[in-house]
Amino acid sequence: MIFASDNWAGAHPLIAERLAKAAGSYTSPYGESDADKAVEDKLSTLFEREVSVFFVATGTAANSISLAATARTASVIFCHSEAHVIHHEGGAVELMTNAGKLVGVGGTAQGKIDPARLVSAMTRYPSTDVHVGQKVALTLSQATEAGTIYTLDEIRALTEIARSEGLKVHMDGARFSNAVAALGCTPAEMTWKSGVDILSLGGTKNGCWCAEAIVCFNKEDAAAIPHLRKRGANLFSKSNFVAQQFQAWLENELWLDLARHANAMAAKLADAVRAAEGVRLAWETGGNQLFIVMSDEKAESLRAAGATFYDWDTPAGMESAIGPNERIRRFITSFATRAEDVEKVAALF
Repeated sequence: MIFASDNWAGAHPLIAERLAKAAGSYTSPYGESDADKAVEDKLSTLFEREVSVFFVATGTAANSISLAATARTASVIFCHSEAHVIHHEGGAVELMTNAGKLVGVGGTAQGKIDPARLVSAMTRYPSTDVHVGQKVALTLSQATEAGTIYTLDEIRALTEIARSEGLKVHMDGARFSNAVAALGCTPAEMTWKSGVDILSLGGTKNGCWCAEAIVCFNKEDAAAIPHLRKRGANLFSKSNFVAQQFQAWLENELWLDLARHANAMAAKLADAVRAAEGVRLAWETGGNQLFIVMSDEKAESLRAAGATFYDWDTPAGMESAIGPNERIRRFITSFATRAEDVEKVAALF
């Protein structure tokens, strides 16, 4: 009963098979293989626009290199106050942007930036003031760190604010597939058609072994990335093996099928929580992450029975909703989650 993270899941058999077939091949290195070029073509088709694609090893690399591509001297980058980039990437963004400043913006306790607060935060960094740095980018997590999913209208409201100040917009798409599946929209609608310039596209959490990509929707945003990727120690020699994963992942919409399955397993688990006594959803999500309030005693009994999940800090503003012997626990489903495992943990609630 593994619900700790979609990082725990292995690789989908079709992706593992593609890697095995490629193992005996000779190909051009450093992004020049036929497979590398084919993936860029496939992603251009998927996003309904010619895109530039750069493979990297991790989501942290994708985010930090993407934001470094937007950087100037004394860069200021806006994100949600609980975003992954500001709390869980070990200062990688600050390193790659040459000490850029990440500014946390408030919003809902469920991970979404409030447009009015974004405007307020941006006014504190006027472009004429040499003492405060230069606004360069807004980064949005989709799905958010709290498992919620921005609607297209919510994305557009925020990107319009950013663009009005000349900022670039980056999307942290570690769980991009789950968000697309949940909204039922196209990848293009959720990105460049809604004002996003650069996407960190995650495959690792959705069936790949190790496959992350930076996708640029404008040529000018891609110009600096080859050197930034090399400097950031993320230029693969045998990038063909990352490309092979993405080829299998994109073929016949496997990526979307895997995300739909993960989301369906989360919805099944959410229904079980709603029907149980003594546990409750901290908030509604919609993708493959659930945040469940339960007592320490209940959590201990679930773990003793073999369930794995993580404890979660109570977001600011929600303290009064959590009892003295309670805590929020994060449960994540994946492409590999089985319905029987959901049923087993549900029976323990």
